[in-house]
Amino acid sequence: MKKKVLVVEDEKNLARFIELELAHEGYDVKIALDGREGLTIALEEDFDIILLDLMLPSLNGMEVCRRIRQAKQTPVIMITAKDGVMDRVSGLDSGADDYIVKPFAIEELLARMRALTRRSSDRHGEKSQSVYVHKELAINTESYKVQRGDMDISLTKREFDLLLMLIENKDIVLTRDRILERVWGFDTEVETNVVDVYIRHLRHKIDPPDGPGYIETIRGTGYVIRS
Repeated sequence: MKKKVLVVEDEKNLARFIELELAHEGYDVKIALDGREGLTIALEEDFDIILLDLMLPSLNGMEVCRRIRQAKQTPVIMITAKDGVMDRVSGLDSGADDYIVKPFAIEELLARMRALTRRSSDRHGEKSQSVYVHKELAINTESYKVQRGDMDISLTKREFDLLLMLIENKDIVLTRDRILERVWGFDTEVETNVVDVYIRHLRHKIDPPDGPGYIETIRGTGYVIRS
């Protein structure tokens, strides 16, 4: 069965080029030329992967991604002309699973798509418990909900995956490189300092205001959640 791909890209020539190349590789491709159209299609239909341009008319890519993440966990690759660290972090923090910088070789895009869909398939095929509890935290892997006591905590998909990895490996010190490989993928070009940024975001959201934090920093190595 063909994998379905949504391409949200306002540069018509680039969108058409991607469509032809992906169709040649056996993908079923749909094109949207602005953010609002792309968001509507993404929410109304199911796709195996979404390629989402950052700079779009009507609604920018970050906002489109955030709204998709409120309803679905479809893998998203952000297409951007910006290559600064904070630009990459902002794109990933909006809920994107990976990014690729213009101009790019179609072979690189195809490789990233294969890696991302493979990780997604592996994750859905895992036999693991659906709810993890750590002190006041409860993490539900089916609903993607996190609670601290009775309070709901809103996390991006990346933050959720990072927290889940730490919880699943309780009392095991995870290096930044290992976290990158598991949460971002083996072929990622994200630097290890991005892990520190995400840990900081995660702590801000999950830690109780009047008690010790859940995630311990192991200086020079990585992070761990202790029993």
